[in-house]
Amino acid sequence: MEYLLLGLIIGLLVGVFLAYKFLENRFRVKFKEWVLEQEGVIRRDALNRSRSVLKGRIAEQLAPFLPGFSYNPADARFIGNPVDFVIFDGYTEFKDDKSDKPISVVLMDVKKGESARLSKTERAIKKAVKAKRVKWKTLKIS
Repeated sequence: MEYLLLGLIIGLLVGVFLAYKFLENRFRVKFKEWVLEQEGVIRRDALNRSRSVLKGRIAEQLAPFLPGFSYNPADARFIGNPVDFVIFDGYTEFKDDKSDKPISVVLMDVKKGESARLSKTERAIKKAVKAKRVKWKTLKIS
């Protein structure tokens, strides 16, 4: 009776071990297939995001030449970060002695798409401008 019970336990352990080894190999193969499949999805997603960022940067730099840009493109200076443009509105006409109208300084950020929002830094800069926390400084170097 003891030998029978011992044989059943050993048989059960051997069966569990063999089942584990069989399933382990099968799951390992399935897991490798899944990883390869997901790698393609991840690469395509990264490529799409990269293209979107690149299109946004191109749109930012072309903004002065697009419809809806209400300033003279010659007055706009692209800086890219933390805002896209500093616009010296009226500068070209003033420089060419075509107007005595005062020059206005405009900070502009260009966003592509309906869901685009200002970053935390951009919001802080906008708040500083609205609160008139803007200064002029001249640095004299000797």
